[in-house]
Amino acid sequence: MEHKTCFHCGLDATSSEILYDDKSFCCNGCKTVYEIFSANDLTCYYDLQNAPGATPKEVAGKYNFLENDKIVDQLLEFNNDDIQIVSLYIPHIHCSSCIWILENLNKLHPSVSSSIVNFGKKTVRITYNSEQLSLKNLVELLSSIGYEPYISLEDYSVGKKRIDRSLIYKLGVAGFAFGNVMFLSFPEYFEVGEFWLEQYKHLFRWLMFGFSLPVVFYSAQDYFISAYKGLRSKILNIDVPIALGALVLFVRSTAEIIFDAGSGFFDSLTGLIFFLLLGKFFQQKTYSFLSFERDYKSYFPIGITKINQEGKEESVQVYDIEKGDRLLIRNEELIPVDCILIKGKARIDYSFVTGESKTVTKKSGDKLFAGGKQIEGNIEVDVLNSVEQSYLTQLWSNDVFKKDKQLSFTTLTNRISKNFTITILLIALIATSYWLKNDSSKALNVFTAVLIIACPCAIALSAPFTFGNILRILGKKKFYLKNASVIEQLAKINTIIFDKTGTITSNIEATISYEGETLSDLEESLLKSTLRGSNHPLSRSLYNLLADHDILTLDSYEEHIGKGIEAKHHEKNIKVGSAPFVGYSAETSTLNTAVHVSTNNEYKGKFTFYNAYRKGLSKLFNLLKREYDLVILSGDNAGEKENLTKLLPPKAKLLFNQKPEDKLEYIKFHQSEGANVLMIGDGLNDAGALAQSNVGIAISENVNVFSPACDAILDASKFNELVNYLKISKSAIKIIKWSFVLSFIYNIIGLYFAVTGQLAPVVAAILMPLSSISIVVFTTICTNIVGRKLK
Repeated sequence: MEHKTCFHCGLDATSSEILYDDKSFCCNGCKTVYEIFSANDLTCYYDLQNAPGATPKEVAGKYNFLENDKIVDQLLEFNNDDIQIVSLYIPHIHCSSCIWILENLNKLHPSVSSSIVNFGKKTVRITYNSEQLSLKNLVELLSSIGYEPYISLEDYSVGKKRIDRSLIYKLGVAGFAFGNVMFLSFPEYFEVGEFWLEQYKHLFRWLMFGFSLPVVFYSAQDYFISAYKGLRSKILNIDVPIALGALVLFVRSTAEIIFDAGSGFFDSLTGLIFFLLLGKFFQQKTYSFLSFERDYKSYFPIGITKINQEGKEESVQVYDIEKGDRLLIRNEELIPVDCILIKGKARIDYSFVTGESKTVTKKSGDKLFAGGKQIEGNIEVDVLNSVEQSYLTQLWSNDVFKKDKQLSFTTLTNRISKNFTITILLIALIATSYWLKNDSSKALNVFTAVLIIACPCAIALSAPFTFGNILRILGKKKFYLKNASVIEQLAKINTIIFDKTGTITSNIEATISYEGETLSDLEESLLKSTLRGSNHPLSRSLYNLLADHDILTLDSYEEHIGKGIEAKHHEKNIKVGSAPFVGYSAETSTLNTAVHVSTNNEYKGKFTFYNAYRKGLSKLFNLLKREYDLVILSGDNAGEKENLTKLLPPKAKLLFNQKPEDKLEYIKFHQSEGANVLMIGDGLNDAGALAQSNVGIAISENVNVFSPACDAILDASKFNELVNYLKISKSAIKIIKWSFVLSFIYNIIGLYFAVTGQLAPVVAAILMPLSSISIVVFTTICTNIVGRKLK
């Protein structure tokens, strides 16, 4: 066999290495097992150092079922070329340290491009390069760092997860042992001098030792395993100080009874583990009950066009889609479910899913994955299966579309979680050294109490739970934010920029008139077929106005953002859009918004739109002017300037004839001057401006505006509530600051009593989880009170 280079250690791996079976061998340099897929092809798939106590064959065979392509296809969310995406259920996720480790998998393996944790559901969504890392390798990597996924194909297919009762069993064992150890310790507590108690005290002590063994080696094993794997991976997680404290208690207590120096601290040890597990149990129940993310996604309003059995189009919400339905996907529209292409030319952009802008062309009969965006006309597809609402929101929140923003609370909590363990270990060592010199009897208690009492979870959970509940509340009120960081950005806004058409005007109430040559039936059919593929507000309004015509299959279709649409059917060309775009240069007799039409380069006429402004617009602007600079940026002409001047406050700016690139440059300039800009637009023409702004909001009016460019979607019926949404975002920041204050007060007080030797480890174990739960309850109650102010 050829020499291959081990990608772990760089040494040559050859057939002379230790063979475990006919398909694998081990590199002597770094003890990495390799699997032989062909005579000249080696794929690294497991590091033996990550599986202490396991034999190579046991390690090699555990996940062999993930080599089956059919099984892998069932587990994957996305699989195209060399990019695969999978969501895995990780039962062992329990704190902010877990989140930090799992969301930094790319530091452990470069083939992982992103990983996003859903704390409430205990899942991690991972995007990786399948040519360099298989699903099997990925699962083994997760197992090696202490986060083994639970994979059950039967349960996975119906969206259910096994109920993990291991924590309950461990809690039961620890509780039983703790009760018995406390009972056996009574003579020691009260210093009873009865002869028979004194005679059998050694037996009682060894019984306490016996009861502590299952507690240490079974009930507490998760803490030791997590700490060990974290240290081996050069990660100091929050379980390190807990495991160290328990180990010190056990070793010290065992030494005392062996040398007859005392009864040890088995009561504190078993009580410590029992209360830690009890706290974890209640934390899990609390987090499960307050699963804000799940509740928020159930309100997410993505609409799609369904073609019914009569061939008519109707708008439905995405969670009403069923297997076998036929859907119309327009130009620049997202594919919400896995489906089969039936009609039309498909050119799909999967950057929404993978982050790569490369497009793929598909033909009739090909499978299309959810999350792709059609970018060449409209297509018709047959649905293969329905999709959970949460999947679309995961796509929307994909890391590849996150802007490079400095988020103060995220940065602060990450920094605390990362450096907290080192700080606590130093405090524990300094305090223990002091007490060893002054009163050695207190040194052990001080050491363990310090390690246990201080936990960053309360601090780290303040922002996620505050923002999480705000997301849920705003979602119920039809304001849908991409992720929690948007709330923090909203609180900093000082400038608000509005688009006009489809944003401050209502397309539903607009009236339209036609002026020009009468269109033939063929031209009307071609016009309707062309408008059918566009999501622009004016296109949709005009499409709904035109009489029913047979839909033509277009030979070509191209939408020029900010200008118009052109299409071709046989020998007939059509252009729809602005006057310059269709080749019309004569003076217009009106300044109202108009859509012009030409066929075969011959001008036909124009459709004039008479705008209807949204109800409550003037009142909203008067409320916003107190705290924000207001700007209207419109791509239309100045025909509505007089009407807008009456509605807007005197200091508001009005700019017309703004191209999409002009809007983007305007925002960029004001940001360079120190402005924090909120842009509100229709989600299509304004995509660049929405992406450039600090926060971009797309207005939804029965239109699929699902786009990575926007940070939020606002239902048009709630437009006049914008000022209240901004107030709530500021209230959320105040709640987080107060919860940080409470967390720090708790830790300072707890550490004071622990360092001064006034806090027993058992009491510390009780207080630690209570602090986390109390912060969660505090933030939840406060955000609910704030949320009641919304209509």
